[in-house]
Amino acid sequence: MSSRPAQGLPLLPGFSFLDPTKTSFHRSQTLGYRNGYAYARRPTVGIGGERLYVNQLSQAELDELANKIPTLTYGNAKQAPPSDFVPAHVAFDKKVLKFDAYFQEDVPISAEEHYRIRQVAIYYFLEDDSMSVMEPIVENSGIPQGKFIKRQRIPKNNCGDHYHWKDLNRGMNITLYGRTFRIVDCDPFTQSHLEVPALLCQVFLESQGIELNPPEKMIFDPYTELRKMPLRKYITPSDFDQLKQFLTYDKQVLRFYAIWENANSMCDEKRSFIIHYYLADDTVEVREIHEKNDGRDPFPVLMKRQHLPKTLVDKKKTFPSCVLEISDQEVQEWFTAKDLAVGKSVTLLGRTFFIYDCDKFTQHFYQERFGLDFQPVHIKQQPPEEVPQIIPPYNGFGFLEDSLQNCFSLLPRPPKKNIIKMLENDHKVLRYQVTLESPDPIDRKRCFILSYFLSTDMISIYEPPVRNSGIIGGKYLGKTKVPKPGSTVENPTYYEPADLTIGATVKVFGHRFVITDADEYVLNYAESNPDVFPAATLQSLRDHFAPRRAAKQATESELSATGTNRQELEELVMQVQDQMRQHNYLSNGSLREAFLLQDKDGSGFLDKAEFLALCTRFNLPISDALVNKLISLCLHGEDKISYHDFIRAFS
Repeated sequence: MSSRPAQGLPLLPGFSFLDPTKTSFHRSQTLGYRNGYAYARRPTVGIGGERLYVNQLSQAELDELANKIPTLTYGNAKQAPPSDFVPAHVAFDKKVLKFDAYFQEDVPISAEEHYRIRQVAIYYFLEDDSMSVMEPIVENSGIPQGKFIKRQRIPKNNCGDHYHWKDLNRGMNITLYGRTFRIVDCDPFTQSHLEVPALLCQVFLESQGIELNPPEKMIFDPYTELRKMPLRKYITPSDFDQLKQFLTYDKQVLRFYAIWENANSMCDEKRSFIIHYYLADDTVEVREIHEKNDGRDPFPVLMKRQHLPKTLVDKKKTFPSCVLEISDQEVQEWFTAKDLAVGKSVTLLGRTFFIYDCDKFTQHFYQERFGLDFQPVHIKQQPPEEVPQIIPPYNGFGFLEDSLQNCFSLLPRPPKKNIIKMLENDHKVLRYQVTLESPDPIDRKRCFILSYFLSTDMISIYEPPVRNSGIIGGKYLGKTKVPKPGSTVENPTYYEPADLTIGATVKVFGHRFVITDADEYVLNYAESNPDVFPAATLQSLRDHFAPRRAAKQATESELSATGTNRQELEELVMQVQDQMRQHNYLSNGSLREAFLLQDKDGSGFLDKAEFLALCTRFNLPISDALVNKLISLCLHGEDKISYHDFIRAFS
């Protein structure tokens, strides 16, 4: 860029030259900022930093102005130009008016205060005409304090107007959101918020048209001021030193043993108690002595440790003594150690106790202090009457031992069982054939199997079904213990194996059964346990089985006489059992019971016709040739057949 041409040279090509000292060719700034506001400024240099001569006075003009004498002029004087505009949020930045105020709050649920005075500070921010209300935080006041109303423009009325600083003054009420505040004073800056001197505050307020009211005294909360006052202490001069008594008799207690005869109770009982008298503070405590199974709740303390009144002041009938504690004004005399003595009665809170004894420390204390020698009084207490336990009659439900446990305990336990007996006699059963003793001829023909279980001493009765008899066979009586006639609930007796003899009558819950036959295992068990069975029972069983044993021996002798080999019979029995297993035939004992029922005399032999009829009835799954061969081996004589060996093949 070419520089400005020299003076006197025309601005023509060739008449200008470059100035090597010029390096900056930008234009000067004409926009500036002051206090955050933009304003225009005139440039002082041109491009390249050269001085501008625009609007500049020449040297002649400057000399003229310097040498010119002012003359008197006429006309209106020229007004000074207006000052620059300053916004309100700049002029009143961080300018705040503070007013001290309070409001009254009702307290309807307290008996100590009816209202509460709460002091607040009202802040008015001049920069945006906003207000806030702050309440000073008082420690342990129990009231949420701090910011009461956050900073905002608070509405003045329903017309949309807001509070202005002209609406605030001392000694006036102001309502903010329904709550009325009383303004009592303001800070010094509020009086001169435009930073005028304190002496010119009244002038400023009058120029603004506002006159400040005189300040008022701040009202404090009466309940808070009452709490700040020290408590009144009533000290009555006395020669008695309680501290000395405490230090002397600390942990020293007088113990008396007493009884309470409660005459108002339904039963004349005497309850034992222990009366403790504490020498440290003259208090009395009553504890109850609980005995085992006395039927009372285990509350150890009848009367807690307290001062017990001995004589009360005569009071009016309208005095609510049932709801108010007894104070010193209502008591004329309190119980002391001299009021308690062995052998005397003492009334404590309406209960009369008879003191009959004390411990050794109490005796020693009364001997040294009062010169009294206590002797224990013997109390005759009648032993409680034994109430006999009446056991109700057995109702027939369940076993007698199980039902009887409900009479002995609230939580009945199952009766104990003889485990050794159950293990030794497991699966040992004595079977008997019985008939029903009844006036009905049809019932007399019914036959039953009575089973006695040696492990539990229980009896069950089973009736074999008979076709076309009109009676449904099966279980007649489940396993249960059968009491003997004359048995009582207190001393129950049950049937035992010694009671079951041939021809004996067994009474089972109102039904009478006559024993007509027994299993051969019964005789074997009786002979192996002679201590269990009486001699008469054992002899009756032997006499009953004598014909049967004689017939069996005769059969064996006859088989040996005819040359029949016993081994052949065993092989034939094994063949019959193989065929039964091939046809999945299971023996359920009904074939044996049918032969026993058919054998009326118990000889062990049946007629051939009856024997064949029973075999046809059961429809045995074996070949006829094998049955005939088995019958021929069991044949005794011409018409008698021994069914014991025959049944052994099907068992």
